[in-house]
Amino acid sequence: TITGTAGLQWTNEDIGIESNAAEPLYVALSNAAGTPAVVYHDDANAATINTWTEWVIPLQSFADQGVNLADVDRIAIGLGTQGNMTIPGGSGKMFFDDIRLYRPRDVAEE
Repeated sequence: TITGTAGLQWTNEDIGIESNAAEPLYVALSNAAGTPAVVYHDDANAATINTWTEWVIPLQSFADQGVNLADVDRIAIGLGTQGNMTIPGGSGKMFFDDIRLYRPRDVAEE
């Protein structure tokens, strides 16, 4: 389904075609001692969401992949398959804000 005011030339060529599919969104953490741990967004179409969206990632998700959380020196946010530099993707702008670390939140018992 196409919504909006895109003209016919665009709807016939660029909007909604399979080659214009969204790439998965990911966050990677690493340190000098190891391979990055990568967590992908649960929504495969996260890159096409056009409203502010919170994405909470438990740090344990990275620790479970072998990253020493006391020695993180790199964070990467990307689209597609982390490390794949052979297949070019699209272009555009994405905005990221409020990247924070929190202590684990207590979940109220029911």
